[in-house]
Amino acid sequence: MRDLLIQNGKVYMDGGFQKLDLLIRGGILYSVAEGVTPSADAEVVNADHRYILPGLADIHVHLREPGFSYKETIATGTAAAARGGFTLVCAMPNLDPVPDCTAHLKLEQEIIDSDARIKVLPYAAITLEEKGETLADMAALADRCAAFSDDGRGVQDPDMMRHAMVQARRLNKVIAAHCEDDRLIPAGACIHDGKYARDHHLPCIPSASEYEPVQRDIALVEETGCRYHICHVSCRESVQAIREAKERGLPVSGETAPHYLAFTEEDLLEEGRFKMNPPLRSRLDQEALIRGIRDGTLEIIATDHAPHSAEEKSRGLRGSLMGVVGLEVSFAAANTYLCKAGHIDLERLVELMSINPRRLLGLPAGIRMGYPADLVIVDPDRKILVNPARFESMGRSTPFEGCTLYGDILLTIYDGDIVYRDTAF
Repeated sequence: MRDLLIQNGKVYMDGGFQKLDLLIRGGILYSVAEGVTPSADAEVVNADHRYILPGLADIHVHLREPGFSYKETIATGTAAAARGGFTLVCAMPNLDPVPDCTAHLKLEQEIIDSDARIKVLPYAAITLEEKGETLADMAALADRCAAFSDDGRGVQDPDMMRHAMVQARRLNKVIAAHCEDDRLIPAGACIHDGKYARDHHLPCIPSASEYEPVQRDIALVEETGCRYHICHVSCRESVQAIREAKERGLPVSGETAPHYLAFTEEDLLEEGRFKMNPPLRSRLDQEALIRGIRDGTLEIIATDHAPHSAEEKSRGLRGSLMGVVGLEVSFAAANTYLCKAGHIDLERLVELMSINPRRLLGLPAGIRMGYPADLVIVDPDRKILVNPARFESMGRSTPFEGCTLYGDILLTIYDGDIVYRDTAF
């Protein structure tokens, strides 16, 4: 491997940007300012007017394998992640078999070890088969997983969640909760309980189905001391509940996704690419999410990348399966709707999409000299037109289709190797 010399880039270091040259030798990252000399045949990359960020991290991704490889595979999902600037993703457990025991988790890990282009940390299930009836053997799974989640289903029984939190606290692991109260959701519900649903006579998903479980679980956190993370926050009541929990010093955090920052129910079309769970909600909810990001209530942006087949997403709002893809456009979308809109700066976006996800899981964060290179070069001003036909992901369903976004990924390096490179860079 030739040395790679990256010149004139604005490097994210210690919470801000510095103008530095970086050298990658044998996969290890050095600063040229420290006196390391590149070899005569080193490849030189001009990063002038570009930004060098620590590799992005997404703690909420559905890679669909094992069990649903017609939707996505670990190979295609991690190729999409690399193209999106990610060097770490965490794979959700709604698989077949569900990783609810060491044997099932081993099956998933073997595919990861064989096919993943970047680092993949699997979640383990909270309950057996994610049915919410019997607690998984969390002690046996703890050192093999990123955290515990029954994502795709809410844990309906508060006593079951309490037991899970007690175990997670003992094991020093995070519970990442899909908050959804099934009792509050009518059969066939497909979009937010708002004007579009009323105008089109569609069964709808009330905000209470999310925020009431959030409130319930925060009370359990106060009782158990468990480190608790709330997935895909979509409504203003959930944001406020998290804010109040933080003010009380509870170990609670939350994430939201780029599509909730870009779209509301006002943008809905009768197309499956606008159907996800939780749904796009009101403009007031969106404003609350943005405030939550600005004031630190919401610490993480995650994609909830959830690929399905074209046929499964071709049945409109009522008939399509829930879920959209996001890995390849998430940085550009967040940069466009947060940074370019004046809500936050790029330093804060790095925290949301790289630093904080790793810190939640107790992993090293930031660009580290003397370690294998793990970084991404971005052009935050470069315009892109979203064309799903060009995605690496097998999933093509995204509400961003046809949108003009700002912020392109030029080069992704994981563990010292280039795992994605833009053809023009």
